[in-house]
Amino acid sequence: MSLLATPFVDASTDTVLHVIAAVVLVGSVCAIAFGFWKIHELPVSKAKKKQHQQMGLITALTWIGFLWHWVWVVAVIVAFVDSDQALRRIRDIWREPARTPNDKEKEQASEGVSVSQHTLPEQGDQDVNKEEKTNA
Repeated sequence: MSLLATPFVDASTDTVLHVIAAVVLVGSVCAIAFGFWKIHELPVSKAKKKQHQQMGLITALTWIGFLWHWVWVVAVIVAFVDSDQALRRIRDIWREPARTPNDKEKEQASEGVSVSQHTLPEQGDQDVNKEEKTNA
């Protein structure tokens, strides 16, 4: 018994059903391949959109990612992270002076004083505005 000769179905209907199944199968495989390709090219398209400085690196990592998938993850990270900003932030963290618990207490105390100093003039300004409105 062959694939084209199925019992209880006449020959023309059987052939039409096989052609429809083949078209659906090929279409599904093509749709899955296209979706995979679009997801796989995501780092490259993001790098082009941002005009990334490491475009060649991201493209190479994306192609290597077909064989080793963890390399594709590296390409995504390189494409989506702003390297200049990240390096500046790391530099700033590195250059920050070491803080001790005493420094934190001093900062909290100075913040409390500065908040109270800032609220008093604002309240005084509001009182002057109220007096001007009542006099007018």
